[in-house]
Amino acid sequence: MRTARLLHLGMSAAAIALVLAASGKRLTGPALNEAEGQQNTAVRIDNDDIGGIVTSANGAEAGVWVIAETTDLPTKLAKVAVTDDQGRYVIPDLPNANYSVWVRGYGLVDSPKVRARPGKILNLKALVAPNAAAAAEYYPAIHWYSMLKIPDKSEFPGTGAKGNGMPEKLKSQGQWLAGVKSHGCISCHQLGNKPTRTIAKQLGEFKSSLEAWERRVLSGQASEVMMRNLDDLEPKRALALFADWTDRIAAGELPASKPARPQGMERNVVVTL
Repeated sequence: MRTARLLHLGMSAAAIALVLAASGKRLTGPALNEAEGQQNTAVRIDNDDIGGIVTSANGAEAGVWVIAETTDLPTKLAKVAVTDDQGRYVIPDLPNANYSVWVRGYGLVDSPKVRARPGKILNLKALVAPNAAAAAEYYPAIHWYSMLKIPDKSEFPGTGAKGNGMPEKLKSQGQWLAGVKSHGCISCHQLGNKPTRTIAKQLGEFKSSLEAWERRVLSGQASEVMMRNLDDLEPKRALALFADWTDRIAAGELPASKPARPQGMERNVVVTL
């Protein structure tokens, strides 16, 4: 099986190895094809597969991830497959071990983990998120990061300390954005995940989120780099925007857009971690 686009997991991991499925495992008919099997929802598996159907209170759950994870092997292993339009899935070619299996997907909260071994059909019950806030906890980090307010285009080019305060070297809004994206912050670490969109108690006690952010960027061996990047953006303004971002999230504001579940060929992906 091949895919035109990589599946977005929305999970934090230290290292990810993507393996596109090239096996002959079938749900129905000669291939995993969402146009087939409309009258036959049977899932066919081999002795080294786990497969079944995922349903929730809303019926069959299409485009959600089924995760099988084990620590029985010398190296921790997880495999992730995606359900088709009838909620069917197959996680292929699993080493012989005991696995914890659960469902994750947009609009859901993680289902309880079920113990299973390869070679058996495992139908799973997905849990619909009780509210929008619970669902948003599983959104990709970029959806949360998109809530960051940015300087208006009218503020560029900057006129410096004696003008609008924006550094003169910043000629456009896009240049400022690059500083908080691929040419700055995100070149080293993610932004928008839980640890960065919230202020952890372990960081300390502060009078304001602005104070917390001023302390946060001084943490760790990369603090000098972070401060240098902030200097390029006008640090007081940039940190105030990040403080406003975390304040609005703490007050319950959610991302304006909801991520789409995998569609079409995006569902023909198996990820090995």
